[in-house]
Order: sequence, then structure tokens, then C-alpha cells
Amino acid sequence: MILLKKMNNEEFLLNHNQIEYIEAIPQSKIVMMNHDYYIVRNTMEEIIQKIAEYNAKVQDISRSLKIVDQRK
Repeated sequence: MILLKKMNNEEFLLNHNQIEYIEAIPQSKIVMMNHDYYIVRNTMEEIIQKIAEYNAKVQDISRSLKIVDQRK
């Protein structure tokens, strides 16, 4: 999930996996798969960057998990 800012400066978390597309109108309009939408202060570039950072963080966490067999 990524942290975004609504037009009234209220912050909220958005499940980026449910984004269908983003429009610049000039604010960013994020249209979800269920056709709900959010108008946010973040630019499209910021949103893309946040998604990339989140995905990189998740991949890092999964790489760092290590299974240890404690049976003897």
C-alpha cells in the first residue's frame, strides 16, 4: 500500500494493486479497477515512484526471509 495525499491534505493508504489507470487533469486522478476514483495532490511521477519503492521493499523482505530447519 502507498501513502497519498487527498486535495484536502488528508493522507490515506491506497492498495496500488487495484489501480486501473492514472490521469493528469492537472491533479492526479487515480481510477481503481472497480471504477471508484481518487483525486490526489501527488503527481503521477510521485505515485509511480512510491509504487516502485514499495515493490522493491517487498521483494527485499522476501529475499531476507530465511527458513531454518531446527530439527535435530
